[in-house]
Amino acid sequence: MQPEMVSMQIILLASALLVFGVFMNSSWAEEKLVNLTRLQMFVDDLPDMPRIQGFEVVNGVPKPRSFKIGMYEKKWKFHRDLPASTVYAFGTSKRTATVPGPTIEALHGISTFIRWQNNIHSTKHILPWDPTIPTAVASTKKGIPTVVHLHGAIGEPESDGNANAWFTEKFGDRGPTWSKKTYRYINQQQPGNLWYHDHAMGLTRVNLLAGLLGAYIIRNPDVEGPLGLPRGEFDRTLVVFDRAFSTDGSIYMDPTGNNPSIHPQWQPEYFGDAIIVNGKAWPKLTVRRRKYRFRIINASNARFFKFFFTNGLRFIHVGADSAYLGKPVASRDILVGPSEITDVVVDFSESKTNNAILANDAAYPYPSGDPVNEANSKVMKFWILGHSEVDTSRVPEKLIHYPAPDLSSASQTRYIAMYEYTSDIDEPTHLYLNAKPYEAPATETPKAGTTEIWNVINLTEDNHPLHIHLGLFVVLDQTDFEKVEEFKDCMTKLNDAVKCQISKYARGNKTEVPAHEKGWKNVFKMRPSAVTKILVRFAYIHSNASYEFDPTAEPGYVYHCHILDHEDNAMMRPLKIIR
Repeated sequence: MQPEMVSMQIILLASALLVFGVFMNSSWAEEKLVNLTRLQMFVDDLPDMPRIQGFEVVNGVPKPRSFKIGMYEKKWKFHRDLPASTVYAFGTSKRTATVPGPTIEALHGISTFIRWQNNIHSTKHILPWDPTIPTAVASTKKGIPTVVHLHGAIGEPESDGNANAWFTEKFGDRGPTWSKKTYRYINQQQPGNLWYHDHAMGLTRVNLLAGLLGAYIIRNPDVEGPLGLPRGEFDRTLVVFDRAFSTDGSIYMDPTGNNPSIHPQWQPEYFGDAIIVNGKAWPKLTVRRRKYRFRIINASNARFFKFFFTNGLRFIHVGADSAYLGKPVASRDILVGPSEITDVVVDFSESKTNNAILANDAAYPYPSGDPVNEANSKVMKFWILGHSEVDTSRVPEKLIHYPAPDLSSASQTRYIAMYEYTSDIDEPTHLYLNAKPYEAPATETPKAGTTEIWNVINLTEDNHPLHIHLGLFVVLDQTDFEKVEEFKDCMTKLNDAVKCQISKYARGNKTEVPAHEKGWKNVFKMRPSAVTKILVRFAYIHSNASYEFDPTAEPGYVYHCHILDHEDNAMMRPLKIIR
């Protein structure tokens, strides 16, 4: 880190401590963590989150719908034996607000208009935050900045939830790129799974930890109906994340950073040992001996999950992120990075036991961190009824076919390098993409309607799930670096993959892309010390139609690591679409 940068950070820190009183709340330092081994697992029923229809039907014809969803501070019970936690929750009212928020069900081709309303009265966040990283701060010092991003949406920049388009209660204070109160989601893309969450600059990790997230589904009955997949009560969304709790029930986040003289609070990754599904810790669900569809969203800040069933049941993959696969793929386990979505069918009639635990075996941080323990190795339990029943649902041999990646159509090849910077005590201070802060002018400027090849170079020891707003991509291959330290030294000096002769170093082992992840995705796990080649499409995959909106409008889009602690500091770059 440059000396002038350190000096500036010290100045910012001093002023921040005086102005914001970040650590004036002594309770953060005095909190005691819940001993999770004393909490009984599988005692709470799995909630089915409230559903909101994103369209209305007039005389039998679906029409666009406009409605409001608020953000509220309220109490939420994560476990039967835990005191209620203070959270921030989405809902149509404070009484009905939930964690996660309501599942919005949209219809392909019919626009949904949502006025996201910040109803959080507090002037102090319920979690410790760090003003020494680039952070949204209200000029009045009142209110909690929030803004909503619909993850996986193909839509207008003004409704993308830009990190600087934040706003406080009643839009009293607004960020520099804020432009509208009501967001328009045109829902013209392929059917699939999305999710919405806060995206405020520097506060994404704490606002999501507080509860600001929820599922969004785009349905196309004409295309999906003939598939015959499980539907209705047998089609469930599972929003999974991890949390730690204090003995008073409050969500716990370490108030002291790993480099407290530089960043008093920021930590490179947040982990909690309680695994939450649909707002309950280690819930249970009674199922019939038949097929169920589960749309599983990893809404954790930094935790990867390697899901498997303890009784050997299979997952039959039908989709990944926001798109269907071309054909189903079976597996015994699934590695799901933060923000990834896996869409699977599980046939409980194949079970030889009357219960099955959905378990986890992913190290944290992934891939070289601590092994799982008794608490975070369990996700939820399924009680399977004894008698069999007629099941008319099916998994067809073919699902939905989209164009295969065509390398000859690529108009540009780019290199995206991931860097982590450390202090004198060898602790991370910040992370950059292409060695540039977020504020630097956009260097990725694809043309609307084109396809590009991106070579994502991971020079760190962590696996980073890279998320690209607007675009969809196919992962082509992953190749380990040889003489990685030599290549890293060159990249640190020149930040130029071509000048550093990347082809000379990218000659190591190739990692096969799992069959269930070979379709179109919007986020993928970038292996450490390797280059991942992806084909990115800035156009629809289900049709040749042009965007119905202007993708070149301000404030543009972004791409970033979806480990939220990394994204906040400051592993995010602008993405500017041109004509």
